[in-house]
Amino acid sequence: MKQERLRGVMAPVLTPMKEDLTPDLPRWISLCKSLLSEGCTGLAPFGTTSEANSLGLGERTDMLDRLIDAGVPAEKLIIGAGTCAFPDTVTLSAQAARLGCGGILLLPPFYYKGVSDEGIFRATAEVIERVGDSRLRVYLYHIPPVAVIGYSLALTERLLKAYPGTVVGMKDSSGDWTFQESILKAFPGFDVLSGTEKFLLPNLRSGGAGTISAMANIIPGEIRGLYDSWQSPDADRVQARLNTHREAIKEWALIPALKALRAERHQDQSWRKVRPPLVALDDVQSGHLVSKFKTSFEEGAER
Repeated sequence: MKQERLRGVMAPVLTPMKEDLTPDLPRWISLCKSLLSEGCTGLAPFGTTSEANSLGLGERTDMLDRLIDAGVPAEKLIIGAGTCAFPDTVTLSAQAARLGCGGILLLPPFYYKGVSDEGIFRATAEVIERVGDSRLRVYLYHIPPVAVIGYSLALTERLLKAYPGTVVGMKDSSGDWTFQESILKAFPGFDVLSGTEKFLLPNLRSGGAGTISAMANIIPGEIRGLYDSWQSPDADRVQARLNTHREAIKEWALIPALKALRAERHQDQSWRKVRPPLVALDDVQSGHLVSKFKTSFEEGAER
């Protein structure tokens, strides 16, 4: 059976932490299910917003098994599989393929700087070859503001030619629309997912597949609304309203801010816990954030 590709609105799912800073699996699974019911077409567990690089290999593999055992459809998941340790990346990628996940989100080998396109190609190729599973679907994770290195246009073309049907898309978190547009123009049919909902409308107008957005943890329905109505006369106004919400939280570090908003929504302050080196917002900061975020809805309604 042909594997259906994921499109639409996906959340890099936040990871709730218990007092001892281990993942709170019941709350995490509940969040995953609620995000799907509230508008997400898919999920990206173990993305940047998930604090993935603060999670160990055993934690990730166990969480994925439990999520699927709890009834979340594997085909709706793009699993963050990029790690510093090459064997860990292979293990996570193989697990995702074996379980029938919609794909993996593959960071370049981000610890080393000054890595050439040749080095990134070899690292990516080794993962694909060692997994050796025709069910593997790879989404390149281009995030040079964090990783420093990334997937250039030439490197992307080389990977597509070497692994057609396996390398199927890219999450572009460069924040550079010019780069994203160049990928969209160069590779029609390549599933380009914007790393921010701020570029969702231009992404879709240029043939893109949608977005993997941190804000989908908070406003999945609103983002889905734009995805569903992007061809309507009202689309530009809806995009502007989404931009107002993103603008309202930019004063704070993104992950602690999103967790503070989840805490407010659930009236559960334990949601604010993050793993070091991240630091949770304090009460004053959280109060200011919540107030400003609520105001963004009033401002958005006036647009």
